[in-house]
Amino acid sequence: MKLELIQSKIYEVRGYKVMLDVDLAGMYGIETKRLKESVRRNIKRFEGEDFMFELTKEEHSILAISLRSHFATSNRGGTRYQPFAFTELGVAMLSSVLNSDIAIDVNRKIMRAFVAVRQLLSLPVSEAKVQELANRINELLQRQDKTDSFMYEEFGRVYEIISGLVEQKRLQEQKPRSKIGFQLPHENDKEE
Repeated sequence: MKLELIQSKIYEVRGYKVMLDVDLAGMYGIETKRLKESVRRNIKRFEGEDFMFELTKEEHSILAISLRSHFATSNRGGTRYQPFAFTELGVAMLSSVLNSDIAIDVNRKIMRAFVAVRQLLSLPVSEAKVQELANRINELLQRQDKTDSFMYEEFGRVYEIISGLVEQKRLQEQKPRSKIGFQLPHENDKEE
């Protein structure tokens, strides 16, 4: 499994980088239902939103629209349960729940993908270079034969991801950085 493929399955929800249960189940070679059963049997391992959370209906529909894909549906039409979103910590915890050679191998690759995404976001990249790349992809989208819907959608996703990275980087640079280390009290702060 290629690192780029795994990276394309990492989304941002509630400020966390996450992977969805359906994508993880596919990578592990098991049914999503079985993955969820294993998680529910070991739910204490996944307590806290920093490990795993269930998407709300709104989050699910927004994500489905932005991905232009359809999630597995039940026999009654529509999804019966909302997808689980696993953070990096949650994916690491899955390796203790899904204890197979495939799960261990896939987890190693997923951990590398999370690290690569984090490193990519921390790189000092000039906004002009990223914007140039986004503009070039937009040009390709305009020239792309819209009858090849798969390629058109893939170019669209890449454009959206790059645009999101530009915006995320811009917002990060605007945040004031807090000082670290021991802070001496100011003269005005001293109590007498």
